[in-house]
Amino acid sequence: MVSGALDGLTLLFHGSYTALLVSRTSDSPMRPTFPHSSARLIVTMLVLALAAALVPLRAQGPRERTMFVSAVNAQGEPVAGLGPDDFIIREDGNAREVLRVSRAIEPIDIAILVDNSAASEGVMPRVREGLTAFVGAMTKGNQIALVAIADRPTILVDYTQSPARLRDGIGLLWPKSQAGSTLLDAVYEVSRGLARRDAPRALMVLVITDGGDFANRQFPQVAPEVRQANVAIHAITIGNFAATSDDEVRNRARLLSETTRVSGGQRVNLLTPISAQPALERLARELSSQYKVVYGRPDSLIPPEKVEISGRRPEVTMRGALERVMGTAK
Repeated sequence: MVSGALDGLTLLFHGSYTALLVSRTSDSPMRPTFPHSSARLIVTMLVLALAAALVPLRAQGPRERTMFVSAVNAQGEPVAGLGPDDFIIREDGNAREVLRVSRAIEPIDIAILVDNSAASEGVMPRVREGLTAFVGAMTKGNQIALVAIADRPTILVDYTQSPARLRDGIGLLWPKSQAGSTLLDAVYEVSRGLARRDAPRALMVLVITDGGDFANRQFPQVAPEVRQANVAIHAITIGNFAATSDDEVRNRARLLSETTRVSGGQRVNLLTPISAQPALERLARELSSQYKVVYGRPDSLIPPEKVEISGRRPEVTMRGALERVMGTAK
């Protein structure tokens, strides 16, 4: 059971016609006759229908889709001044034409999930500093929520634009002794909540330490919810995260490695908590500098399974997600 009320946490031929006139004489069988105007109308309609059928598909214009894209250099800093020729978008391996590129100014729903389990004892002061800097940079125009995940997902602050409320919530983040994290449960519930929200962009920021994980849900249950909600996941992980045969920890490892990548996010692993604040500040700069990339694609009854973004400059790394409409890709 999850406490709070974070949007799904227990806390997707018209027109006129002319009838046929039928006449019969004493020496002729019944047969239809057409008034002159009716025949002309029918011929005209047939010609127009044939012409429409012969119009090339390209003349009808492509359907437009939008991606919100981060473009960063080797240091993780945003790269400015890119245009349509710098982006490559593929749908199921098929290249699409990039039509327009501009700075993304659409609002973001951001859910911050913080590991406050016993394993966070030595890192929490640095985490609080980093989160304070992050929300200070990201609250303007965006909605941010704060969720603690020790023992069970617990809402500390519901979605808000208030820096003061978020700072107060960050102040409530203290390590919980003898408690493990419940990361997959939290990601599952927050994804379902975000699916009912209509911001064009949505993401989760995970701040995770390398202690044990005691979630009830497994990776195959969680990944479809993230995909359905079209949420980009950015994970800041602190510690060694050694390989293990423990099922819960392996499920967490798959989320941190696979879902971050395919969702349009990233994983940043830190060996020391002193790097937490710089990492979160850098993430805020990246998210505030995203591009809005509009591209064309043919109309199709079947949406693409995979949309990939890359760049023509090898020194620039790109990642992004499709524009959302009520929690799904537009």
